[in-house]
Amino acid sequence: MASTDILYLGTQDWRHPAWRGRFYPDDLPDDWLLSYYNNHFQSVYLTAEQAAAATPEDWATWLVDTLERFVFLVEFDETLNLPASPRVRLVQPDWAARHLCWLEAAGDLRALSQRIAAHAASGEALFILSRTGDLAGLDQVAELRQVMGY
Repeated sequence: MASTDILYLGTQDWRHPAWRGRFYPDDLPDDWLLSYYNNHFQSVYLTAEQAAAATPEDWATWLVDTLERFVFLVEFDETLNLPASPRVRLVQPDWAARHLCWLEAAGDLRALSQRIAAHAASGEALFILSRTGDLAGLDQVAELRQVMGY
């Protein structure tokens, strides 16, 4: 596994109205938000409700609009009908406990760096996500990733 496949940053959803003018340009069309987001982040978490509301056409568009490395994490719900793609992962609770780290609960950067190093040593991916769209916190993690060489 390449070092770029160890650490994935992202948020819960990519549609954050507060990001207009801060992250997303004010004049960016709504249907371009995911493509823009995908240039800065490697994953997105969708609740089961959000995933259930998406049509097969939505999923097809989202998969085309994102890079091959981009991963959609979907909250576990056994009734969901998701596209058959290695880039769409249904997040079971046991998998989440091992591979998903919510930024707001991550603690300090030292503890987070230790968790990143442990995942890198094992070759297993770690997804660090913000529930609230905390751009400053995600920027700190991106800097940490760069310093650590991932």
